[in-house]
Amino acid sequence: MEKLDSSNSFEQRPTILITNDDGIEAPGLKALVSVLVSTHQFNLLVCAPQREMSAVGHSITWRRPLSVKQVDMHGATAFVVSGTPADCASLGVSSVLFPSVPDLVISGINQGSNCGYHIVYSGTAAAAREAFLNGVPAVSISYDYYGGLNSEQLEKMLRRLDAKAKTQDHASAAKTCLPIISAILVEIKNQAYPQGFFLNIDLPRDLANHKGYKLTKQGKSMLKIGWRQITSSVQGGKSLSTVSETDASSISQENLLFCRELRGFKVDNDESDQKCLQEGYITITPLGALTHPDNDCQAYFKDWLPKVAQQMRYRDD
Repeated sequence: MEKLDSSNSFEQRPTILITNDDGIEAPGLKALVSVLVSTHQFNLLVCAPQREMSAVGHSITWRRPLSVKQVDMHGATAFVVSGTPADCASLGVSSVLFPSVPDLVISGINQGSNCGYHIVYSGTAAAAREAFLNGVPAVSISYDYYGGLNSEQLEKMLRRLDAKAKTQDHASAAKTCLPIISAILVEIKNQAYPQGFFLNIDLPRDLANHKGYKLTKQGKSMLKIGWRQITSSVQGGKSLSTVSETDASSISQENLLFCRELRGFKVDNDESDQKCLQEGYITITPLGALTHPDNDCQAYFKDWLPKVAQQMRYRDD
């Protein structure tokens, strides 16, 4: 396989735009930038949200201007943005913030997997999708950082982790992604990379013993989440992490408070992204922007819709 030449001049290097939904200070983004900088093979741009924007989906900012500020980030030209992940991707590829369109957009590395129906909610996937909608090759990368842990194990892990430990773990994830990132850019350079999709990549928790790449399809796995009523925003804990401190403090005592709670997890039995990820593979899932029904319902509606129209005519008569 052809490799990128690290001796290329700055102008000849491919340009990568990096964004995410965990925010510009997230360990996944910092680790990815650091690893890519260390190769001396890429021009790096960063355009990322100023705060965590997990699970905002493909929302965009429409009725107010975005606030954008340049920040220091070693080896990259970086901006922090007041908007959503999709806003960041759109602005980053627009040639308004940066002087040229990047060769590749990478969204991530997300702290947690994005498979199955969760892709609908994912700001990480949305940023890559937004780049794809603007005609720029894109990849979303997620790391199943907490995969396979029960609640007790997860609690212990969170207690022992600090920012440095998280960054080191995500650096391993970034290094694991280097071969496929380089291979994509070679194909783009040779004008051999196909269009009409973006890639969603999920990395297993046990990176040291991963089973290699696995081409998968989006499955129907998802968390089963319910609601419970609480008496204060503090009681809601991390479930209210997307509510700002100002929002939480301004909630009147007259308001009812509810937070989400995890009640289970549904996984597909076929060769879907989530199942293969749990088996230890690095899953590679091509995705698009069209939303097709899960089941073929065309035949049903071809029969049903004329009956509805006929009933409407009867009422008019």
